[in-house]
Amino acid sequence: MTEYVLGIDTSAYTTSIALVDAKNNKIVADKRRVLSVPMGQKGLRQQDAVFQHLKNFHELYSEIETDFKGIKTVAVSSRPRNIDGSYMPVFTVGQNYGKIIAKTLDCSYIEYSHQENHIAASLFSGYKSINDKILAIHMSGGTTEFLSVKKAQKGYSAEILGGTKDITFGQLIDRIGTLMEFPFPCGMHMEKCIENLSSWTKIKTPAMRKEPFINLSGMENFYGNLYTTQKYAKEDIILSLFGFVADCILSIIEQIKLEFDFENVIIAGGVASNNIIRNLILNNLKDEYNIILSERENSSDNAVGTAFLPIIDRWYHEIKTY
Repeated sequence: MTEYVLGIDTSAYTTSIALVDAKNNKIVADKRRVLSVPMGQKGLRQQDAVFQHLKNFHELYSEIETDFKGIKTVAVSSRPRNIDGSYMPVFTVGQNYGKIIAKTLDCSYIEYSHQENHIAASLFSGYKSINDKILAIHMSGGTTEFLSVKKAQKGYSAEILGGTKDITFGQLIDRIGTLMEFPFPCGMHMEKCIENLSSWTKIKTPAMRKEPFINLSGMENFYGNLYTTQKYAKEDIILSLFGFVADCILSIIEQIKLEFDFENVIIAGGVASNNIIRNLILNNLKDEYNIILSERENSSDNAVGTAFLPIIDRWYHEIKTY
């Protein structure tokens, strides 16, 4: 008998709907639309993002041609993090649509956080279920957090062990990218700009503080000045910036491992889709930890992880029972 989970995620910059076959762990439908940000702007106001979600959702939903009678669960990202008081207006769009769909189909409805969605999307690629000794690194436009993650009764609980104190890795990349007049969000366009780079000039960066929590606003000024003074080519600056982000990640992990014992490292979020950053991290950590990276398309905002979370919950309870 067909059993689908419908996942919904309406984040700050992407409307996402996914349909997953719960019996075979197969993605049946994966619909996404990045919200439109006017050229030169560094983001969207929440009310503008909500309006675009309302428009995008019914259009994406109408593109799914599967028999909806097979949907047994509607899973929704209803908040940024799995803690009390975590809230952003954009998530109410998916939350309200999800409740209506579940009521109409007379199926179960369950809520998770956007952060849990990213963790689960990383696990989906290998159909893995890990429950402890997890360090999860969530890097997106609005978040840079290094988390001690444990399987909870529903979804995952998380404790912040490290990260950035001011702007995030995603914001650092986007702010330099908009200065260079790339479309927002800028990371993918900046990466494409240097994909055929055969030679470059190495840029010496300021010394990095050896702490689990770091500031990045000084590096925004550093790279911004390099670009405006035209001291280095744009491509050299981009490559240096991506390398700096990877070095920061490795440095924070080094500090965290002094106090926290972990074996599995989940790397999730939009910044984790960057091939240069991914490869630098993998090359440095693959012999020390079990590194779990989602497919590139599931590193960016999606609803696949949200649809996968009820399946992970089921695995967890089955393991505990037997």
